[in-house]
Amino acid sequence: MKESNIRSERIVSIDALRGFDMFWITGGAGVFLALFRMIDSPITRGLAAQLHHSKWNGFTFWDLIFPLFLFIVGVALPLSLSKRLKRGDSKREIIFHIIKRTAVLIMLGFIYNGILDLNFSEFRYAGVLQRIAICYFFSSFIVLYFNIRGQAITFALLLVIYWAVMKLVPVPGFGPGVLTPEGNLSGYIDRLLLPGKFCCYGFGDNEGILSTVPAVATTLMGVLSGHLLKSNYSQINKAIRLLIAGTASILLGAAWSLIFPINKLIWTSSYVLYAGGWSMILLSVFYWIIDIKRWKKWAFPFIIIGMNPITIYVAQSVFDFGIIAGIFVHGFINHLGAFRPLFWAICVLCVKWLFLYFLYRQKIFLKA
Repeated sequence: MKESNIRSERIVSIDALRGFDMFWITGGAGVFLALFRMIDSPITRGLAAQLHHSKWNGFTFWDLIFPLFLFIVGVALPLSLSKRLKRGDSKREIIFHIIKRTAVLIMLGFIYNGILDLNFSEFRYAGVLQRIAICYFFSSFIVLYFNIRGQAITFALLLVIYWAVMKLVPVPGFGPGVLTPEGNLSGYIDRLLLPGKFCCYGFGDNEGILSTVPAVATTLMGVLSGHLLKSNYSQINKAIRLLIAGTASILLGAAWSLIFPINKLIWTSSYVLYAGGWSMILLSVFYWIIDIKRWKKWAFPFIIIGMNPITIYVAQSVFDFGIIAGIFVHGFINHLGAFRPLFWAICVLCVKWLFLYFLYRQKIFLKA
């Protein structure tokens, strides 16, 4: 794949897709769950189920949210690192930047998990931001020191090695290849090496030690897509290739799931391919609509969220935005009857969005 000169024009679809992803975490899921409860029916109950994680094996829309974010982190990496190299940054300066950003993300992850409570026996050391930090760290070095072919080979090796280890290495008391919550190798390693408490299945952490290996592969899948976006292919050709590759990845992930089930909690290799395939298709659609057809105005609300995703993720964990919403609606909201939960969810989401819009206008951004 030949690469073109770095374009000064920003690929807006990346910010919009990141914002679409974070919209659900920021409050979009709450809005739709309230709507589905208000118009209860078999269809809305089915849709509501898509806004919850699978209990173990399986895949829902909510299971796509985190891998999609990691995928987008990867998409941005070849673009940002190439830009830094082109403007004359040395590899030493870039490495310092990578380490600094990784440390900031880990620190924010600890704050999000409540380290300031100083209750270390009940503290969760793993977490979403910690996993983002680790995936960003290793993927950045892979992009910096490996060519595209090397990055693709590394991606494939991570998936195959994780599958082989999970299938072949025995867990004391269970044996090899057991993929139950109690008997899987990933959970056993967490119980053995990871202090503090776990989330979210009790026998290990869903952002634990071993399962971070395939999560790096998820990020590298985004990296390879980012290389495609900065290649010499025409824009429509890029969108078509992303669509085809995404479809193929979904089919391959579904086939692999027959022997290595799709499972977010232990981040199986089939899950990487299946979620990554949907991520590529979404990127293709957003890229076609926003950067090819130039239909951008509808995406502005998502772009605002996508420019400051880590900010809102941390801010909503330490501050109740409902306090601000309540100032304006407390006088009448209790008279809305069945419409109250939906209206409240919309109000809180709007307050969060306006907070991000203020940061956008002030050009204040905390990058992931």
